[in-house]
Amino acid sequence: MAEQQSYPMTAEGRVKLEEELEDLKINQRPKVVERIKIARSYGDLSENSEYESAKDEQSMLESRIQTIEHMLQYAEIIDSNSSNKDEVTLGKMVTFQELPDEEPETYQIVGAAEADPMAGKISNESPIAKALVGHKVNEEVVIETPAGPMNVKITEVK
Repeated sequence: MAEQQSYPMTAEGRVKLEEELEDLKINQRPKVVERIKIARSYGDLSENSEYESAKDEQSMLESRIQTIEHMLQYAEIIDSNSSNKDEVTLGKMVTFQELPDEEPETYQIVGAAEADPMAGKISNESPIAKALVGHKVNEEVVIETPAGPMNVKITEVK
């Protein structure tokens, strides 16, 4: 039997997924069911675009609910305090500077389920995170990116 995939995430990330799941089940699902009910009342379903649209939305909603339930069932909560305070691990904020003189960048390394680059949260599966994890403050690291190698220095981990 294949080993079950785990979903590393912070406690905060788990709470956000639980809140999203609750919203989908309590608020969004009834709205879609009501849309389907209204669209059905228009008659002939074979040429009813509102009905098709509502059914598609219901399918996507139910798929997202199943995905979140699965991720929560196999969630692995990250305890970033259990590692060396200067070492880059999941759950920690890392600041690095591209060499020689670029501006510092700060990201929190999180599991893929809660990644949001625009909010400064990058997946542990991203090239940047893969290269940084396990390294410490003041170490220089080469990050392989699609645009070519990037040399960085880790300036802070918290």
